Amino acid sequence: MIDRLCIYESDGVDPYRNLAIEQHLLETAFGGCCLLYLWQNAHTVVIGRNQNAWAECRTALLSEEDGHLARRLSGGGAVYHDLGNLNFTFLMRTDDYDLDRQLSVIQSACRLCGIETKRSGRNDLLADGRKFSGNAFYQHEGRSYHHGTLLVETDMSRMGRYLSPSKAKLEAKGVESVRARVVNLKELNPAITIDSLKDALRTAFSSVYGLPALPYPGIDEARVSELTARYASDEWLFGQKLPFTARFEKRFDWGGIELQITADRGVVRRAKVYSDAMDDTLAPALERALLGSLFSLSALSERIETQAVPHARDLIQMLTEQEI
Repeated sequence: MIDRLCIYESDGVDPYRNLAIEQHLLETAFGGCCLLYLWQNAHTVVIGRNQNAWAECRTALLSEEDGHLARRLSGGGAVYHDLGNLNFTFLMRTDDYDLDRQLSVIQSACRLCGIETKRSGRNDLLADGRKFSGNAFYQHEGRSYHHGTLLVETDMSRMGRYLSPSKAKLEAKGVESVRARVVNLKELNPAITIDSLKDALRTAFSSVYGLPALPYPGIDEARVSELTARYASDEWLFGQKLPFTARFEKRFDWGGIELQITADRGVVRRAKVYSDAMDDTLAPALERALLGSLFSLSALSERIETQAVPHARDLIQMLTEQEI
């Protein structure tokens, strides 16, 4: 039974630290307490625990535009975070978990901001028939959290660019996101801001649970630093067991080429090249160059360039056009 409410607000916008704080808060959740964590990430695509990063996000484009790719503990689809979006997390012992009550806090806060909402079948929240909040869930060792996004004035053009599937047509075993029509709450109430929504959430949190919400006492910075390093690591971001294949094909003046790549844990395990080029050294040279490379545009291009593969410039351009 919930008899204590706490609120913790992140003071930064680093996605790796914010996700680390979230995990730390879950690890320290205690019985009878419901904690509301409010946080924002700057210019970040966050993918679900079991998703293939390359199938869900234009990782090269995101990196080129100084964005971040992050992977969370919970399942679900890929989402875009910027400073026009507010994230929330409810954390507690599993015995105290109550999704209806938690979603009521979000809906009550929106109502305080003059916006009526309703739940959809996928545990998302809709306003004016469009999605403004996607929710995901995680449980571990008797503790649970429920978190989600609240789109206030997110840059929709960037969201569309980064979350569009790659032209490489990856045949991923990861879970593909369900694309949905979305809406910014500011479109429905121009007066709403991130700060006013935070105020409404604090008020609704206390009202729904009938208890005062107190500041969370603090966090263990050493543990958060340890977790931050893990969330930022390539092993966490790309090391999931998500084997996939990619196929690239293009015709040049010197001939046509078809490249098939099988990658696992973000590393090229097999490369097969078919070509009608007169240069019979092209196919074996390209296969040797790519084997063992990280599956990223920069790594693949570097291998092609440094290992003297014939027609290197054309091949790198072909990969660049795929928006890996």
